[in-house]
Amino acid sequence: QVQLVESGGGLVQAGGSLRLSCAASGRTSSSYAMAWFRQALGKEREFVAAITRSGASTYYADSVKGRFTISRDSAKNTVYLQMNSLKPEDTAVYYCAARRVVTTTPGEYDYWGQGTQVTVSS
Repeated sequence: QVQLVESGGGLVQAGGSLRLSCAASGRTSSSYAMAWFRQALGKEREFVAAITRSGASTYYADSVKGRFTISRDSAKNTVYLQMNSLKPEDTAVYYCAARRVVTTTPGEYDYWGQGTQVTVSS
């Protein structure tokens, strides 16, 4: 069992930055690939970024490529999402998730955090 807790969301102006954190507890988080998803009001949950267990490989949605960076600190059992050049369309609840092997499909993830709200004003 893995417990995930996100933090770092908030209100920011367009063009600004935020860093989200996802702290993992329970079974060793380094055994899991980690991902960030987001869900805007009235929309489906969508893939944002993912990182492999080793941290050697990362994956991004086209909409965030070049603006967002996913990273992990295994010593702290924490995954980060650095978000730069934020746009109003990035407004959503952001969730972190874990599973053994990285994938971009939300339904295939085994563990989820409770989410953190990110609001980008224009």
